[in-house]
Amino acid sequence: MRSPVEQQEPELTPRDGEALLDLTQASIRHGLQEGRPLLPEMTRLPGALRRPSATFVTLRLGTKLRGCIGSIEAKRPLAEDVARNAFNAAFHDPRFPPLRPDEYRGLNIQLSILSDLETVDFTSEAELLSRIRKDEDGLLLELGSHRGLLLPSVWTDLPEKEQFLLHLKRKAGLKPDYWSNHLSIHRFTTQTFARLETESEKRKDDV
Repeated sequence: MRSPVEQQEPELTPRDGEALLDLTQASIRHGLQEGRPLLPEMTRLPGALRRPSATFVTLRLGTKLRGCIGSIEAKRPLAEDVARNAFNAAFHDPRFPPLRPDEYRGLNIQLSILSDLETVDFTSEAELLSRIRKDEDGLLLELGSHRGLLLPSVWTDLPEKEQFLLHLKRKAGLKPDYWSNHLSIHRFTTQTFARLETESEKRKDDV
């Protein structure tokens, strides 16, 4: 994890976002056809898409979740991370069967590019709640082998801080009323790009 005092990378442009969404769709189509992700030729990409980044790819059919896979720390180039996470969200999310060809056209895609993780200091649950920035923070909880992460987009479904923290504990495999001073909480923000229903994208290829 980088120190929070280090300078953050500049935000991606809308053009960068469109390129990443195109790559997401291409990697999923390639997965349907070839059974593996489509990895981009990095030398042909602008520098912003080559810098190490952590991303999440969320797939929905309508409003129903169909897959969500991501990376917590920036260990791969942005474009590669998106391509691999898109493939894994479509075909290797353990909560769902692999995506079928007939589902592809109706996919809603959301890309979340994570900022660096920042440790949240607190001495009690009340203090932690006071430090959480509603509608802005994503949170990572760690305690031994327990780990849970919620993206900032989850605030839409869990608008209260208490709900958000309770769900985070459950996702980490802890009881809702569990508390320990040994909990480690990190926060992050995201830059998001979305594309509704891939059938509306005129540049698509048939699968």
